[in-house]
Amino acid sequence: MHTHLVALVLALNVLLDTAGHVLLKAGAAKGDGLKGIARWRALASDPSMLLGLVCFCGEFFVWLAFLALVPLSVGVLLGMISVVTIMVCGRLFFGERLTRRRIIGVALILLGIALVGMQQ
Repeated sequence: MHTHLVALVLALNVLLDTAGHVLLKAGAAKGDGLKGIARWRALASDPSMLLGLVCFCGEFFVWLAFLALVPLSVGVLLGMISVVTIMVCGRLFFGERLTRRRIIGVALILLGIALVGMQQ
C-alpha cells in the first residue's frame, strides 16, 4: 500500500469534508430571520453555501480515490476523523459547546481510529 498517498488523500478528504460542513453552517446561519422562498433564495445565492457545495463535490471524488486505496472497513473508520475536526471547528467558529459526553465520544472515535491505524 502507498502509505504517503493514502495519508495525503485522507487529509484532503478530511479538509474538504470539514470545510464543506463549516461553510454550509455559516451560509445557513445567514438565512436566519427569513421565511419561505426568501430564505431559500438567500441561501442559494450565498457564496458560503456555494463554496460548501463545491467542497462536497470535490470530497466525493477524493473519497472515491481514498476507497480505491484502502479496504472499505478501514477507509470508513479512518474517515470518521472528520467528525472530530467538524466538532472542533463548530467550537472555534460558532461557539458550540463541547459537553462531557461529546468529548468522551470524540476520545472514543480517536481511540478507534488509532486502533485501526495500528493494524496497517
